[in-house]
Order: sequence, then C-alpha cells, then structure tokens
Amino acid sequence: MASNLKIIFLFLWLLRCGGGSVNVQQNPPIQVALLKEGISIPCKVIFPYMPKYTKFSIFYYWINSVGQKTSIYSRNENVAIPSGKENETATISYDHLITPLKNIASTGTYYCEVKWNDVQKVGNGVFVLARGAGYVETSYGWEILITLTTLLAALSITATVLLLWKRKVLCPRRSQLNILRQKVETQPPPASPPLPSPVYDCLDLQQVDIYSILDNNTNDLSPRKSPRAKTPKKQATLEESTDTLYENI
Repeated sequence: MASNLKIIFLFLWLLRCGGGSVNVQQNPPIQVALLKEGISIPCKVIFPYMPKYTKFSIFYYWINSVGQKTSIYSRNENVAIPSGKENETATISYDHLITPLKNIASTGTYYCEVKWNDVQKVGNGVFVLARGAGYVETSYGWEILITLTTLLAALSITATVLLLWKRKVLCPRRSQLNILRQKVETQPPPASPPLPSPVYDCLDLQQVDIYSILDNNTNDLSPRKSPRAKTPKKQATLEESTDTLYENI
C-alpha cells in the first residue's frame, strides 16, 4: 500500500515539474479587423523550465473559407531558465502582428503551432473577420434619450397648438359678450312717454268755466229788476244754464 502511494506521488510530482505539461492557447477566439489596421495573432506558450522544453519553434498560418492552408511566419525560440525557477511552469506570449491585411479575402482562421523535439501543440485558432469599412458601435442609450426628447418636444408642441386654438375659439365669444355688455351699459335709458293729464285737471278747467258762467249769470240777474211778465222767460234761461252746468259736470 505504501509503495503504491509513493508511485502516485512520484507521478504527480513529474506532472508538476513539466513532464509533458506543455500547451498552446489562443484568445480571444474571434476578432474583427480592418484592412488598414491589420490583426495580431495571439499565441501563448505554456512549458516547464527544463532544458528539454526551452527550445522550440513557432509556426503561424491561416486557413481560408475554402480550407486552403497558407503559411505566414515562423520563428525559433531558446528560452533561458531563470535561476531558482527550474522545473517551474512558464507562460510566455508570442503574438504575431499582421499589418495591413491584403483584402477582404484575408478572412479565415489563424493558428499558432509550437514544436518541440518530441511534442507538437496547436492552438485552437482565432477566426478573423476582415472588413473594408469600420465597425460602428450603436449606442442604445443615446437612441433612447433622443427618442424621449423627440416625444416630449412633439407633446409640448401639440399642447401649445391646442391651447392657442382653444383661445382663438373661445376668446372671440367672450369679447363679443363684453362688447354687448358695454353697449347695454352705455346706452341711455329709453324716454318714457308723457303721462296723461290727470282727470282732476280737466275737472278744474271745466269748473272754472262753470264758475265763470255762473258769475256772468248772477251779474246779469242781480242789478236788473224785470217786470213780472217777463219772469217765466228768465226762469227758463236760468234752467237752461243750470242744465248746461250739469252736462259739463
């Protein structure tokens, strides 16, 4: 049992020290590049600080949409082992810059391949989309702000138009009413017809006439002394004047 545990610990120690722990990483998996700007092919090499793995070769190539493989660049590396870091794992980036891209046909998957004496590792690859025009990033925040501002402006304009229309329709009516009221207030009161003369006035006038007639009659009768033969005639005249007086009354 103890011997099996020693073998397991020995195997784990060999793995930690770099026994076969080499790898190649490529991130991010997708890139968008302009023709004038170019691209950078990421290549991160992971290896232990051991003489066996400090010497390696790196190859860069790409495969287009048709599946054709095209070599781009290659380099040889011999990494010096820092003091005190023997058997430790190292991670070093070896990115390769391609600028500028030739044309839109440069779209494809770009790979980084690392070869040691007995080991060969290839990264997952980076898909590069080559574009002739720039990528415009849309800002939804600004779009929402502009939309809200436009809506508020439209609502305010509509409310202003409605208020003006309402004032235009109602104010003439109110002004007409005010003008009519002013005319009514400024007009003089209608002239009242003359009152008929009272009945007593008529009676007074008639009474004055009657009294004048009576005075005349009495004056005619008092100074004169007619003979007895003529008395009935004067008496008839007196009766006629009395009748006339009553008729006037």
